[in-house]
Order: sequence, then C-alpha cells, then structure tokens
Amino acid sequence: MADNRTPRELDTRIKMERPKKRWTPPQLLPEPTPEPGYVFRWIRVATQGQDDPMNISSKLREGWEPVKASEHPEIQLMRTDSGKSRFPDSVEIGGLLLCKTPVELAEERNAYYQHQADNQMQSVDNSFMRENDPRMPLFKERRSEVKFGRGSSQS
Repeated sequence: MADNRTPRELDTRIKMERPKKRWTPPQLLPEPTPEPGYVFRWIRVATQGQDDPMNISSKLREGWEPVKASEHPEIQLMRTDSGKSRFPDSVEIGGLLLCKTPVELAEERNAYYQHQADNQMQSVDNSFMRENDPRMPLFKERRSEVKFGRGSSQS
C-alpha cells in the first residue's frame, strides 16, 4: 500500500499575527485632545430630556466654560433633540456638555473639597471617640512584643 501523504515537517501553517490594536468597548463620552493649562469635564445640562438649569448655572459660576465644537473637531457631535441645544456651538452629547477650566482653578476647587472632606472625617472621628470608655474601648491599638531570653528573671 502506497503512502501518498506528505511528511508533517513539510506542511506549513500560516501563523496568525496578533492584532496591532486590541479591541476595547466604545467609550460613552469621547476624550478631547488635551490642551495645556486646561482641565476638561462633562457637565449635566439635562436628565431624561428635562433641562437642569440649576446644575449648569452653578458649574458656570464655578468657572467652567463650554468648549466650542470648532476647537475639537476630533469629537463627533451627536445632536440631541434634533439639533436643539442651549449651547448650539458647543459639544453636547446625551445631555452632557463638554466644559473646560484652567488647571489652577480646578486644583483650588479640589483642595477646597478635600479640606471639607477632611473636616467631616475629623468630626466623625471625634464623635465616635466621644463614646469611648476606658473600661471597654471602642478602638484599641494592637501591638505585639517579641521578647527573647528566659522570661522576667535576670541572671
């Protein structure tokens, strides 16, 4: 019986190349191209089709300013409500408006809120420790000691 199969060493397989770019799920909100000296943030202007003027006005008073669509052409505009927008020349997606503020102002804002959070934590800790009783402590620092030798007798 004749063996008409080719030897395994002569068979070649095309190697699969790894893709150069890995698949990732799409982002709900695109990232704008960074601008030196500015921080970006998406701010709510509407929820479920209802305008939220209180939120946007407070953010504008904080120093956030809407980003013009012409400044970031890399972001595809998805108009909501058939193109009707309170900010027609800005980037708005799904009730969120892209805004920017100077880095210094954002750092001051973050420091303010960090100080508020620290004060609240200190208040909670003080309130908690006020309930402390030395006979039954709520918080006891645990330390262990390692002693070498024969115990308490010294020779």
